[in-house]
Amino acid sequence: MTTRRDLLKFSALAAAAATLPSFALADEKAKPVGRAKKPLDILILGGTGFTGPFQVNYALARGHKVTLFNRGKRPSPEWPGEVEQLFGDRNTGDLKSLAGRKWDVCIDNPTSLPFWVRDAGKVLAGNVGHYLFISTISVYADGSTPGIDEDDALAVYKGRDAMAETQDSLRADIENLYGPLKALSEAEARKQFGERVTIVRPGYIVGPRDETDRFTYWPHRVAQGGEMLVPGDGADPVQVIDGRDLGEWMIRLAEAGTLGTFNAVGPEKPLTMDGMLRACERATGGKPKYTHVTPEFLEEQKVAELPIWVSRKAGPFAGYGAVSNARAIQAGLTYRPLETTVTDLMAWFRSQPAERQATLRAGITREQEAALLKAWHARKA
Repeated sequence: MTTRRDLLKFSALAAAAATLPSFALADEKAKPVGRAKKPLDILILGGTGFTGPFQVNYALARGHKVTLFNRGKRPSPEWPGEVEQLFGDRNTGDLKSLAGRKWDVCIDNPTSLPFWVRDAGKVLAGNVGHYLFISTISVYADGSTPGIDEDDALAVYKGRDAMAETQDSLRADIENLYGPLKALSEAEARKQFGERVTIVRPGYIVGPRDETDRFTYWPHRVAQGGEMLVPGDGADPVQVIDGRDLGEWMIRLAEAGTLGTFNAVGPEKPLTMDGMLRACERATGGKPKYTHVTPEFLEEQKVAELPIWVSRKAGPFAGYGAVSNARAIQAGLTYRPLETTVTDLMAWFRSQPAERQATLRAGITREQEAALLKAWHARKA
């Protein structure tokens, strides 16, 4: 039920995330963040979207110096320390504020276009010791088989000129361009910055600040109780990673100078659809009655969107719920309990304006769900 079109659609929504004053929430009882052995001068391209603020907060807590580069279109949170802000626009090639500066590390968060990496390289190559690029599991050519790992073949660009692609052309053909252009962006990173490159490939990023409502749909619906439609038999694999786990790990990768390519998917151990829902129950207190329906029924009913869930029968996307994260775990990626992610997500969501909470941006409405359940029960009668 998930396609590359969905992934980019929701990535665009995530880029519009509202500010979040605190990154701790229910995590406040966690161990205090220790200082890094060696403070770094870190440049973050972006930094005010979904995961960027988690990177900034964690980097400051670790004693690093942080500089942000972006267009200044979104308000910045109130940082718990000094953060330098540089302005420019990568769409137009305006990177003048970066010229003549040096940083130990550059973290590139928002890039989906190869020319953004090329232009950054023209200004930063030789002035940055380590370049970390956030990519996506959508770069893989074949997403149909569970166990996708970092050495699998990547999607091939079939357009005329990858460097001429823009955000408009990407949006116009998202399903065919998103993965291949991300793959070419990775290649351009290595071309511009040489061996000192780290590629991180997340799947679904969730938790507080997530404006897409992809994951939020499930705990929100569980909390409401009553009869609840669940796709599949409950055994389909699910992979999500808390944005804080991703953001903080990026800083630790920078501190360690870790190079290579990593699938940043979670949780640590396999999770099923029913397992995810039970975690939502424990976190929200909701006690719905689950009614599992088949993928074939949903297809017949023309249900286009039940987020996060990927059916084992989903053809080219069947492997997206079971991507290998062994290499990332070996490189120090750690995970909060899913219940913590759900608790913090719902606390953040319920702090949003009433009109924002009124209509979720993903999933189906209660009216649609009721109609589907009625049709399902009629078929089984």
